[in-house]
Amino acid sequence: MLFWKRKRRDEVPDDLDSEAEVDGRVSLIHRKSSVRRWKFLVGFFTAMVVFLGLGYGVFSYTSTPSFCASCHEMAPQHVTFQSSAHNQIQCVQCHIEPGKKNALKHKLDEAKMILSHIKGDTKRIFAKRPVLSKNCEQCHSRNRLVTATGDIIANHKGHIEKEIPCMTCHSGVVHAKVAERGISDLATSSAWTRENADKLMGEKNEKPNMGTCIDCHNQVNQGKEPWKDIAYILPDNRGESNEGNAGESGYERTPEMKAGVLERTLPENVQKTILEAIGQQKTDVKLSMQCFTCHQKISTPKNHEKPDWKQGHGGTAAKELDKCLNCHKDSLWVKKLEKQDIRNLLAESPKKQAYRLDTLTAAKESRNNYFCSLCHAERPDDHLDRHKWLFDAHRRNSGSPEERRSCFVCHDNEKPEPGLQAPAPSDVYCEFCHKGDFQGEPF
Repeated sequence: MLFWKRKRRDEVPDDLDSEAEVDGRVSLIHRKSSVRRWKFLVGFFTAMVVFLGLGYGVFSYTSTPSFCASCHEMAPQHVTFQSSAHNQIQCVQCHIEPGKKNALKHKLDEAKMILSHIKGDTKRIFAKRPVLSKNCEQCHSRNRLVTATGDIIANHKGHIEKEIPCMTCHSGVVHAKVAERGISDLATSSAWTRENADKLMGEKNEKPNMGTCIDCHNQVNQGKEPWKDIAYILPDNRGESNEGNAGESGYERTPEMKAGVLERTLPENVQKTILEAIGQQKTDVKLSMQCFTCHQKISTPKNHEKPDWKQGHGGTAAKELDKCLNCHKDSLWVKKLEKQDIRNLLAESPKKQAYRLDTLTAAKESRNNYFCSLCHAERPDDHLDRHKWLFDAHRRNSGSPEERRSCFVCHDNEKPEPGLQAPAPSDVYCEFCHKGDFQGEPF
């Protein structure tokens, strides 16, 4: 203040005659200077309040589900979120590790995502990091003693003590594994509406996948801890390209659509897991693969314990295959979910289709199911003596089309073509010997 006064005195014009005039002039200059300073301070603090208010508003809004929904490529994630049991909490409560530092870091990542959206680089949304258990524990207690629904025996305490992340089992609880199932491409984002949510989500995709339990338990029996690898928890993110022309449904054809409804190739280790789960890991292991290990109500049916069940179960399968597939279905036993065609999901009827009871239907279904075809590729006991089977039993048991139907569960009539959607488990086919004898059979 004294410095400013001194400066103002120096600026007083020399033509002022009296000391009173000088003091009056200085006083006037001082008052004007004070007013200017106050205006500056008021303006500065007002601007700061506005800036901080806008910053807080932007920070808050960009943490809401509404902001996430503003990008059309987020439609699958937002619709599944709205239809889930977690629709009353904010996205950031799950997807950001607790703490102010992590929140600020996320905003920087979010800015990159917005830039990517503006540039049009985003084709498909998928998780690059899993939701942490500490996020779940903001709402859910670690002392979980009972299973909320169903007959599953869930030993939460044992899993928590082993530090197994929640997402190892519960990865579909909000978003129904849409990325892993291949139905979250940008090309099909317009299909994601609340009206279509039930068809596209499916309750089974929200619940823990039995295939994950089996795969993990199988590895534990081998002394491994697969959950420590982050890749084990994150979904498989293949099929990111969305190139293609619009189909009849109005959606561009994704790679899964081009390839067909399902990808049928399973790696050898998956086949091995299924076979081990069927009968090899019941005793002398850490985690038995028997039904009662994880299920309260489901147990092995009585007829499965009959000595001739392996050889004679075909008759039961032809009559009750829909019941068989409640347990013996690839998607239940394999961790990795098959890719799906969104058009087929939308076209499915909510009513359960009536099952056609015949051998040919059982043959078709079993060919598409590795759980069945892995065993059907092996010779049955009565086929082991090749000479006796070919020239005795085989000839007597295949004289009519009705009798031959059971043969087509494992064999094709004609030489199978490469890439056939449902090839026979066995590479032995009828026309290798019987040229043109069974035309039009089996399907």
